[in-house]
Formats: sequence, C-alpha cells, structure tokens
Amino acid sequence: MDAFILLDYDTLRIIWWLLLGVLLAAFAVMDGADLGIAMLLPVVTKNDAERRVLFNVIGPVWEGNQVWLILAGGVVFAAWPLLYAMAFSGFYLAMMLLLVALIARPVAIKYRSKMSSITWRNRWDAIWCATGIVAALVFGVAVANIIIGTPFGFDVSTLRPVYEGSFFGLFTPFTLLVGVISILMMAFQGAVVLAGKTEGSIASLSKRWAIYTGVLCAVLFVLAGWWVASAIPGYAIESAAAAHGYSNPLAKTVVVETGGWMSNFGLHPWMWLAPVAGVGGVILALLLLNLRSGVPALFFSSLSVVGVVFTFGFATFPFLMPSSLQPDSSLTIYDASASHFSLWIMLLISCFFLPLIVMYTSWVYRVMRGKVTPKSIDEAPHSY
Repeated sequence: MDAFILLDYDTLRIIWWLLLGVLLAAFAVMDGADLGIAMLLPVVTKNDAERRVLFNVIGPVWEGNQVWLILAGGVVFAAWPLLYAMAFSGFYLAMMLLLVALIARPVAIKYRSKMSSITWRNRWDAIWCATGIVAALVFGVAVANIIIGTPFGFDVSTLRPVYEGSFFGLFTPFTLLVGVISILMMAFQGAVVLAGKTEGSIASLSKRWAIYTGVLCAVLFVLAGWWVASAIPGYAIESAAAAHGYSNPLAKTVVVETGGWMSNFGLHPWMWLAPVAGVGGVILALLLLNLRSGVPALFFSSLSVVGVVFTFGFATFPFLMPSSLQPDSSLTIYDASASHFSLWIMLLISCFFLPLIVMYTSWVYRVMRGKVTPKSIDEAPHSY
C-alpha cells in the first residue's frame, strides 16, 4: 500500500491545505463579486431597468460560482473530518444564518420577476442586497474567530469534543472589524466587475464606489494586521515532533503569546507577498479603473482578494482551528486530517475533476464576456 502512495503523509496534508486555500480564494473572487454586486444595488442603480442590468451581469455565472464554496466544504469534510465536526457544530447558528442568506439569494433573484409591481420588486431587491451583506459578514466573523481562538476542547476520558461558546460570543470588536473588511472587500470586487461590465451611470457610480470601498478596505486591512501583531494572542506548536504523526489533536504542546501569528512571516519572508498583494492589488486596480477594458483592473482586484485570503492562511499555518479553551487541543493540518490513503485517493480524484471545473468555468466566462446594458437585456431572449 505504501508503495502505491507516492507522496508522504505531511506532503499530502500541505497539498490539501493549499487546495483549500485556493478554493476559498476562488470563491471570494468569483462569488464574492456576486455578493458585492448585490450590496451595491441601492447605490449604483436608479430605476428598475438599471437594476435588471445588475441581475443580468451575475445571471449566467452566480450559480456556478457557488461551486467553489461547496468544494471547499467538501474538502473540509473529507480531508479534515475533525475540523468539519467542530466547526459545523460550534458555529451551528452562524452557519444557519449563512445558509439562510445563501438560500434567500436565489429566491430573491427568481421571485422579483414574478410580478411587475415596483413595490414587489423593491422588496425582493432589498432582500437580495441584505443576503450579500449578511453572507460577507458571517464569512469575515468566522475567519476572525479562528484568529482569536475558538472555545472548544476535548473530554480527555472519552475524547468527546466540547464547545463552550455562544452565538453572540462570536461578535467582538475584532471579529466585527474583520466582518466589515469582508463586506468591503466583496463590495470592492463587485464594483470593479460592474465598472467593466456596464456602461453609463451604473459604470460611473460603480467606479466611485470602487474607490470608497477599496481604499477603506485597504486601510482597515492594515489596521487589522496591526491589531493581530500587537494585541491578538497567536499560537505555535512547541513539540513539533509530536505534530507530524498520525492524527491525534492531543499529542502536542501549544504555546500562546501576543503577536504569535506574525512568527510565520519572520520565518518565511516570502509570505509577505500575500499582504502586499492585498493592499497593492487595490491600489493598482483603482489606477487602472478608467481603462476601456475592465480586465486589468479586475485582475488586480482579484489579486487583492487572493492576497487577503492567503494572508490569513499564512499567518495561522499550520493551525486550522485554534482552541482558546485548551490550546493543546487546537486542530492543525497535521493532527486533524483523514488517513494517508484517503488523502492520496482524493488527490487523484481531484486531479481529474478540478481541471474540468476550471475549464468549464473559463468557457462560461468567455462566452458571456462583453457589456451588459438595458438594450442588450431587451434583445436577449433569456434575460432576467
């Protein structure tokens, strides 16, 4: 069996950690833009015709963009079952709030067109806008709670996981700050997409809101980084040898110290490329926003989103879910993973199916390229 598995256990764990990061970054870039466009609906449109433009910008792609989140959830379930169990039980109410937002989104999109009443459509448009804000906020709050540590542990005698947090305990000044950064990041991505995909008043207002959200997002991102470095406890594995065997979250010693999350950036200076991309991508996207083609600005705004996602991943590596209650029980990529054989088989399957998803998604975006205007909507037989 070992001869069949060409990669060692730790290498497979790191590959799956990188794959999870790529999937989350892809979701933040693509479906993050869809959520951001929903948030911007009240401020970049003035009438129903313009609102229909926004719905038709995301219409061909928003359902497919959700695949990246589903894949990320599948990776957590298959590669790190302990993380899946603890996260989905501990954050149960927050997850339900997220699911309500994601379920209400297609309902709002489909139902607004069932009646021509302005009041009817305005109500569904408000729900659509709210789903974008709520979903982005929950994502940001969840990330922030991983950074500060989650109140869980294990009953030593039975190894039963125990979560001692509450729904409202998830919302602290720091977690709300990261939640706001998440909202601004996705709104910025949505504004850049609208600036390149639309014309006239919508494009003009979208560029203005790209400046507002982009600058504020970059400033708060730097502020959050300073907060993490100066006041947030960080985690590190003290007994490294115990962390690389078979999955056992209790077979290690973890130390906690203020600013500890910055240690990875000191050990691996190349990791600073992620936060630099997070801020630099915003600046370059705004500088290129007025080009006739929206592709360069979209490239750098997407680079910014990827930089923010990987900044979080690099800072917390190798931790997946630190425990503020029992630090030694924290879940890492090394002690919460599935078996060596399972990770190998899943990698082989992913090497076949993931390129297919990428090719199909690329084809859809290529086919649906070009501007969306009220005129193009009226001429299209299957528009929203």
